[in-house]
Amino acid sequence: MVPGDVVRRKISLPETGVDIALQDWGGDGPLALLHHANGFCAGMWAPFAKALRPRFRVVAMDARGAGDSPPPPGHPDPSAYSWREMVKDARGVAETLLAETGAQKLGLGLGHSFGGTLLLSAEAQRPGLFERVLALDPVIPAVGQGDPEAPPSAGLLMAERARRRRFEWPSRAAARDHFSARDFFKVWDAEALDLYCAEGLREREEGGVELKCSPEAEAAIFSHSGGFDVFQTLSGLSARVLLVWATQGNFSRAVFEQLVATMENGHLEKIDAGHLIPMEAPASVLEVLDRFLVQD
Repeated sequence: MVPGDVVRRKISLPETGVDIALQDWGGDGPLALLHHANGFCAGMWAPFAKALRPRFRVVAMDARGAGDSPPPPGHPDPSAYSWREMVKDARGVAETLLAETGAQKLGLGLGHSFGGTLLLSAEAQRPGLFERVLALDPVIPAVGQGDPEAPPSAGLLMAERARRRRFEWPSRAAARDHFSARDFFKVWDAEALDLYCAEGLREREEGGVELKCSPEAEAAIFSHSGGFDVFQTLSGLSARVLLVWATQGNFSRAVFEQLVATMENGHLEKIDAGHLIPMEAPASVLEVLDRFLVQD
């Protein structure tokens, strides 16, 4: 679980006009910024933040409209969740942390799914923002040189599923029972499910609990993925980058190999898990992370 000494705070980003919630784990060393997958929240990083804290000052962010970050102006219109604006959010958080600490760059960016894509893109917007970035099965929309095995409508299909997702329950216990009965969650590590029930839900004024990331926000993020050309954005990236391919995930190894080939210092590893690697195989992620941090 997220311990009580983690500082929860919000920062305002003038460039994009949003407030972003942070979980500041403290720690010694250079800054590390962690970004979650769509539909999740900063608290899901707890096992990894704990592991990183002896070496880094660790901060996990909630995307706009997710976790404890309020919905952006214009919610629930999908345009309020433009990936280009959310890249600016990630860059804005990183730049705020640099200004607060006086550091020149962040030591690590760690992102999962679209969170990995956003951190990589923030580095592309401002080269030298991160010393290194580890992206766990980052989303690579099927545009430009995107994945030939992924249909162009994949983001829209995911958006429709998100809109139909159940989002409220009479209690956290009822929510946990609901999650535990679904195949989607049966492959999760037990701590990940505990974190999701603790951090991914909020109390409702009228009683019961609901998802912090609303179905409308999650769907809007999915629906905007198809217009974001990752190959064009990340081509020539010079920071040290490690992409981790989920062998049972949503993308082919070939498209990850193509993307790594466009980078000056890109590398590729695999983990035998589904797309939700941190929830399914946290021990494997920690092993890969440890290796990545000692590589020159």
